[in-house]
Amino acid sequence: MRLTIIGGGGFRVPLVYGALLADRAPGRVTRVVLHDVDAERLAAVGRVLAEQAREVPDAPEVVTTTDLDEALTGADFVFSAIRVGGLEGRAADERVALAEGVLGQETVGAGGIAFGLRTVPVAVDLARRVRRLAPDAWVINFTNPAGLVTEAMSRTLGDRVIGICDSPVGLGRRLARVLGVDPARAFVDYAGLNHLGWVRALRVDGRDLLPGLLADRGLLESFEEGRLFGADWLQSLGAIPNEYLHYYYFNRETVDAYRRAERTRGVFLRDQQARFYAEAGRPGAPALELWNRTRAEREATYMAENRDAAGAGEREEEDLSGGYEKVALALMRAIARDERATLVLNVRNRGALPGQDDDAVVEIPCLVDANGAHPRAAAPLPQHAAALVDAVKAVEREVITAALTGSRAAAVKAFALHPLIDSVTVARRLMDGYQETHPGLTRFE
Repeated sequence: MRLTIIGGGGFRVPLVYGALLADRAPGRVTRVVLHDVDAERLAAVGRVLAEQAREVPDAPEVVTTTDLDEALTGADFVFSAIRVGGLEGRAADERVALAEGVLGQETVGAGGIAFGLRTVPVAVDLARRVRRLAPDAWVINFTNPAGLVTEAMSRTLGDRVIGICDSPVGLGRRLARVLGVDPARAFVDYAGLNHLGWVRALRVDGRDLLPGLLADRGLLESFEEGRLFGADWLQSLGAIPNEYLHYYYFNRETVDAYRRAERTRGVFLRDQQARFYAEAGRPGAPALELWNRTRAEREATYMAENRDAAGAGEREEEDLSGGYEKVALALMRAIARDERATLVLNVRNRGALPGQDDDAVVEIPCLVDANGAHPRAAAPLPQHAAALVDAVKAVEREVITAALTGSRAAAVKAFALHPLIDSVTVARRLMDGYQETHPGLTRFE
């Protein structure tokens, strides 16, 4: 089976390859094609993968190319993991937003909108190429903002594009751990949008264990989300929110923490990865060792500003191992081998989540088999959550419209309607700032 990774020079690609190396079952991936527009990054990642495979018999063959059509032709699965504008673009998104006193995070608020405006046209072009060159392929979208980009691609690929994120998986794993149950036995009732969802129940053998957790302040404050949000707020909600909802529920504190930080997350990653690629590109450099060391630092500092604002302390060791590659492999296995699995994914709603239309991409548990991902029927969200989901979905659709038409008015509308941007005047200034910063956005009129 052939897997193509678009954005194959990306830092997290070795996570995916490591998961593939551990897969010894029939029908596994035997050929991995890495595509990237940056040949040097592609070469560095190729060296890491070669070291990973050194002691593994029958490791999947790795091929690298900068030719997109060549990479897509004949693919069975396509992982889309692109970053339009690179980490320099992310750092600029943060800088422009923070100058206006609003959040610049890459998937939430102003930064997410700017990233989406740059990314949607490229993602849609990729979807059209897949339909032409690999019409039977399944596209698994990692590209952020994941829900927004998946919805844009679904207008071309329908249900053959599925978005994934490791946040719901990590949350479910932490809840199972604190409750002392096997995550594999637990059904996590999770619903919302990407980076905007809530766990409403955690069932084992049909019994919901979440009420017991919510009643125990000590247990609530023993894991990451409990420390981020505080036991009182979680008990008020009657649910456990995705960690990214900290940007909404504690927006002022988070923006203040970002503004006080020595450097933003985008600047940190830009500088860190620049060092990694430079060092890994040297002849004889221990590429895998460098990658492991860099990844450990990256994971330990994840959402550091939020934890600082909440006084939540350091991340736990168990939460530093990632997880999105495991979701991707489980999804691919379920489709390729017809191994039924239930996974939280970003898919077209098709009536599953009340309040959202059929074509809206939502993040929800799905039953996966050879015919793809089938969203499970979900109970309605409470009014406060549904209102927030509705508002952000409206913004996502304005971003898609703006990106595909080049309409500045639609782009400004997207900024102005976002719950974390409180002024049409600020929205206009944000668009001005992003157009000055990103040459690709000058086409908006």
